[in-house]
Amino acid sequence: MIVRTRPMPTLLFVALALACRSEGRAAVAQGGPPSPSETKAPASVAVVGRDAATMPSDTPAATITAAPAAADRAAPLVAPDGSTMLPCAQAPSRMSCIPGGPFMRGSDDGPDNTRPRATIWLQTFYMDQYEVTYADYQACMNELGCPRARPRYTDYDHPNMPMTGVSWYDAARYCELHGKQLPSEAQWEKAARGPDGKLYPWGDQPVSCERAIYRDASGRGCGLKKRFSKPETGRPWDVGSRPVGVYGLFDMVGNSWEWVADWYSKSFAACGADCEGVDPRGPCAGQDSCPSTRNKIVRGGSWYWEAEKATGVYRRAHVPANDPFHHFGFRCAATAEQAAKLPGG
Repeated sequence: MIVRTRPMPTLLFVALALACRSEGRAAVAQGGPPSPSETKAPASVAVVGRDAATMPSDTPAATITAAPAAADRAAPLVAPDGSTMLPCAQAPSRMSCIPGGPFMRGSDDGPDNTRPRATIWLQTFYMDQYEVTYADYQACMNELGCPRARPRYTDYDHPNMPMTGVSWYDAARYCELHGKQLPSEAQWEKAARGPDGKLYPWGDQPVSCERAIYRDASGRGCGLKKRFSKPETGRPWDVGSRPVGVYGLFDMVGNSWEWVADWYSKSFAACGADCEGVDPRGPCAGQDSCPSTRNKIVRGGSWYWEAEKATGVYRRAHVPANDPFHHFGFRCAATAEQAAKLPGG
């Protein structure tokens, strides 16, 4: 049987098309499916919010975007000192944008030097997605004149392994030569915990070897033995070997301790005004010398240490010359002004 249909009247067809077009716009405005052009991820993007941190562990770079929302068009945040928080711009290659605003720093029930928990404001900044690798640092020595440094243990020189064994001065110089800087302690902590003060980059669920590289029941480095002498020492893994955390950053806890810019204080309470307010720089306001302390800070724990150190709050003091020697690493940060001058920014 043949069913004959009448052609749709032109005016009705146009009305239906306009209605569908309107509904499509509304879906996008409400966070609905974006168009194909909107889903194409650039090489490096601003990663905003904890819900964005859902990348697979084998992804070489964080390429997560958030659909435009009404909040993005709201008036920018203004800090207590009157400074306006800058919007996230295109992030430089292999960096993520950490949006400006308040976050919860410290802990009221953690180690004494992490107290008290308090709201701190930070201007928008950018953070390396990965720890600086052995290959990165060797290239800097050969091409840019970075200070001579290398790991002191055998089997710690894989190209994509975090560079370990550097002093605070080595780390600061590397960042400077790349147009960046070491993150402040407050910047590092927000990048590791997110705005709401979670204990880990993935939330508050306990640390495990599926989430981070640390010392568990299987041994140091989640049971990975180092070659040659003292295999029980373990070793770091290649960067990015565990799932991405908040803001699209990898290995913010575990794998390698990371130097930060600040001088050490016995607690945030003891630090006082230098550790409060907007963009705090720690004791002596981050000056080159600080009579009240001889130590800088490393954060994040490492393959060598147990779970209690592999958190977003644990603070460890050490002399900036790294003598006595420890296997510390680092990553770099950038201000919005610095980021705009970097490749991809």
